[in-house]
Amino acid sequence: MNGSKAGASLDSLMSSFNARITQLQELVIARNMYPASSIADLSAVDAAVSAMELQVKAIKDRLREETRAIPKTKKLIDASLRQQKKLQNMSLHVPYQMVDRVTVSHLETSRCLFPEFSGQDSGSFEALKLDEEPAAVPKGTESRNRKNLDKLNTTEEKKGRGSPPTWYITGSELDSLSSLTLEKVNAAINDMVSYAETNSQLIVAPKKKLAENHWEKALEIRDIATMEGIKGKHFFLEADIKGPSLKLDNTGKAILTVLRHLGRINETRIGHNRVIILQKPH
Repeated sequence: MNGSKAGASLDSLMSSFNARITQLQELVIARNMYPASSIADLSAVDAAVSAMELQVKAIKDRLREETRAIPKTKKLIDASLRQQKKLQNMSLHVPYQMVDRVTVSHLETSRCLFPEFSGQDSGSFEALKLDEEPAAVPKGTESRNRKNLDKLNTTEEKKGRGSPPTWYITGSELDSLSSLTLEKVNAAINDMVSYAETNSQLIVAPKKKLAENHWEKALEIRDIATMEGIKGKHFFLEADIKGPSLKLDNTGKAILTVLRHLGRINETRIGHNRVIILQKPH
C-alpha cells in the first residue's frame, strides 16, 4: 500500500512537470513569432525547459528504482515478521534462571534446555555434564612432560600449528538445543579461538621473548600440550575464560554445554586444570 501511494504521488508530480513543460514549449513557439525582440527571453525559457526535462528524467529513474525495490522490501518485511514470531516463541521457553551445573540429579531442569534428551536414559545424558570427571593422569606424567618440552621446539612445532579451528554453529543447530542467540554463541567461539591462539604462541615462543610473568604459564601450557589426546591440537584452560563474550557465568556454562553437545569442543582435566579442546570440522 505504501509503495502504491508513493507511486501515485510521483505520477501526479510528473504530470505537473509535463504540463509545465508543455506550457513553456507553447511560449517558445509564441515568442518565435518575434525573434528580433525576444532572443534573450527565449534563451532563458529554453534553459528552463531543458532543466525541467532533466529533473523529470531523474524522477522517472528514481521511480523506476523504487518500483524495483518494492518486492525486495516486501520479502524483507515478511522475513522480519517470521523472525519476530520465532523469537517470541523462543522467549516463552527461556528459563527464569540458567542452571549452574548440569548433572544427573538436575535431569529435569536440563530437559527444559535440551528437550530432545527427554526420551534418553541418564547414561547418554552424561555427555552434557559440565563438571564430568576425566580420567586420572598416569603416574610419571610430570617428568615425562618435562622431557617432551624440547620436542615442542623441533620440526613439527617450528612449522607452526596452523590457525585454531573456527567452526561456527548454524541457526538450526542452535534452535534445536536452547534459547541462546546465535550471535552470543558465535561470539563466544571467537573468544575461544583467541584463547587457543594465545596458548599456541606461548608453546612456540622462546624464553627470551616472553615476559617473566608469562614464563610459568608457558611451561604449564607446554606440559599440557604434550599430553596424549591434546598434542597437536588447539586448546585453552578454564582459567583463560575472561570474556569479553564468554564468561564463567550461567550463560557461559550453558554455551559450553551447547558447544560440547554439538561436537565443537571436548573437555578433559590435567592436574588442577580443566582443559577445553577445539575440534575441527569433519
